[in-house]
Amino acid sequence: MNITNGIKPVTYLKSRAADLLNQINEAHRPVIITQNGEPRAVLQDPESYENMRNAIGLLKLLSQGEADIREGRTTSQKDVFNEIEYALNKSHS
Repeated sequence: MNITNGIKPVTYLKSRAADLLNQINEAHRPVIITQNGEPRAVLQDPESYENMRNAIGLLKLLSQGEADIREGRTTSQKDVFNEIEYALNKSHS
């Protein structure tokens, strides 16, 4: 993805907001808005934003899981299934 195609000055946003929103939602590519030549904001379609947030959430979970493994905070699969089976049997009693 060539990011330079997705850089627009704030004046473009002011004058062509509807066109820019259509472009973002059709292409699913973010656009960087600049002011005085400096990046100031990123515009992104809602679906891509939600996908990005979900991906970040998964990466955080993976990172936490790896930290748990390094620190020895693990439970064997057998123990987990035994605990689940016990809880299910207890709830049916």
